[in-house]
Amino acid sequence: MSPFPLPLDAMFGHAGAYFVYMLIGFAFGYVLEISGFAISTKLAAQFYFKDMTVLKVMFTAIIVAMVLIFLATGLGLLDYNLIWVNPTYLWPGIVGGLIMGVGFIVGGFCPGTSLVSAATFKIDGIFFAVGGLFGIFLFGETVQSFEAFWNSSYFGRLTLMDWLGLPTGVVVIGVVLMALFMFWGGEQLERIFGGQPQPQRSWGRRAGVATLLAGALLVALIGQPTTQDKWVRLAPEKEALLSARDVQIHPGELLASLADDQLNVILLDVRDEADYNLFHLRRARHLSLDKVTATIPDLQLEAGANTVYVVMSNDERAATEAWKLLVAESVPNVYILEGGINNWLTVFGHDDPTVQPTPTPPGNEPLQFIFASAVGDRHSAADPDAHHYELEYTPKIKLELKRGASGGGCG
Repeated sequence: MSPFPLPLDAMFGHAGAYFVYMLIGFAFGYVLEISGFAISTKLAAQFYFKDMTVLKVMFTAIIVAMVLIFLATGLGLLDYNLIWVNPTYLWPGIVGGLIMGVGFIVGGFCPGTSLVSAATFKIDGIFFAVGGLFGIFLFGETVQSFEAFWNSSYFGRLTLMDWLGLPTGVVVIGVVLMALFMFWGGEQLERIFGGQPQPQRSWGRRAGVATLLAGALLVALIGQPTTQDKWVRLAPEKEALLSARDVQIHPGELLASLADDQLNVILLDVRDEADYNLFHLRRARHLSLDKVTATIPDLQLEAGANTVYVVMSNDERAATEAWKLLVAESVPNVYILEGGINNWLTVFGHDDPTVQPTPTPPGNEPLQFIFASAVGDRHSAADPDAHHYELEYTPKIKLELKRGASGGGCG
């Protein structure tokens, strides 16, 4: 397992974890304050190209964090899948950015910097922060009137690597070079429009630039771990769970879980499409084995603390492979349907004359039942009534916590 992100609750307890969060928040606010981000005129000056401190400070934070994150993931110290990446809603994001940008120009603050200013008891910062809170209230009361637009143009967890189709290292180098060019351009704008003298090329500045470039090149050289690389690291621990049958759940437990309103059970059927069309459980999604990894970011986004994933195939072979992929990519609460669809039909379809077992010998995971036609989920066994069955089994589902959404950027 990757040592980061650190399990602060386990290390320091609930109160101790919140104390760490408070220290980080204080440090972040302190850096913003000493950078001048509590002064509205200094912040607004960037839009007139007179003072580009905001661009330089924020972009420095972005590229340093980016290099360190991907360097740590490349070295196996950090699990990138446990870092919350905001999902992309393109047009709502563009409109929201324009609204915030206009507010930034008019008021001289963004939401985050207004809190820094308010913390230093500046009147304009306090009024801006109060206005922001009122805006949040107003949004919450009116969002239902434009909810369709608010949820439109959804792209999931879209990163520059996904958008450009380039390796992580190439993107990291490109963003660092772009930031350095913007720093240089910002200084030229400050000289032309703000009358500021050109800064001295000190040893510290040169060392910072060299360190960033070296870090970006190292990210490209090391690369990022593949799903198989991640599984190799986890295999000693997770193979033991497979061998002990701790993650293979009985059909009776799955049926009870589907009927449990406290659980959000997501069924992933990784069989070929022909078998899926022939018969599948109601609410089961068809997901071919070769597309599991590509679907993982979206699965992580929709998962809540009460979400359980159950993968299934005709027996357990393909489902086990899918389970390994999901676990390697840190998807929480993943289980395998014990015995697969064949076992499910044995338990819930054995007394139905339209479902007949086939004498086909076990091979490459065949469906061991014959249907007169492709019924999909239009069969009683696809959605049995949990109240009609009293089955004995050992419960195995235990919910694990997942990383949640957090604030970021200037908001």
